[in-house]
Amino acid sequence: MTKTTIESVRQTEKAGLFTICFEGESFTEFQKFMMKGNENATLQPDLQKILNALQHMMDATGFLDRYFRPEGKFRDRVAALPIQSSKLRLYCLRLSDSVLIVGNGGTKHTKKYEDDTELNGYVIQLQKLDDLLRLSETKGEITIEEAAIYGVDDKQFDI
Repeated sequence: MTKTTIESVRQTEKAGLFTICFEGESFTEFQKFMMKGNENATLQPDLQKILNALQHMMDATGFLDRYFRPEGKFRDRVAALPIQSSKLRLYCLRLSDSVLIVGNGGTKHTKKYEDDTELNGYVIQLQKLDDLLRLSETKGEITIEEAAIYGVDDKQFDI
């Protein structure tokens, strides 16, 4: 098990963007995703499309369901932010139309993410975090309201 925290990336009136950071890591999972895209020239245009889509959602629409592809299991809130004609995927937890936790991702080389060890790992991490968030919500330890997650500032989750 690894301890992880939830960190705010950006807040607007429309939405709150968050990411996860594992204990002992210098970078958040979203930063790692962006670094992979920036280091590979062929991925840079697709990375820019994903970042532009997030920017648009943050400023104009919120994290509406139609922008995401459900991943994981039916019971969880794991989703991918795919860009058409691209194999680059950013895996997320879409908690509401105004709260999104972005994880990591990469290039999808297989028909299903489950067949790619790296991508499957990112989805499993988010599924575990989703279970822990639901439990914390039930216990009243955290609250998801409007564009914020309250109670996570000093909270660690064992994934």
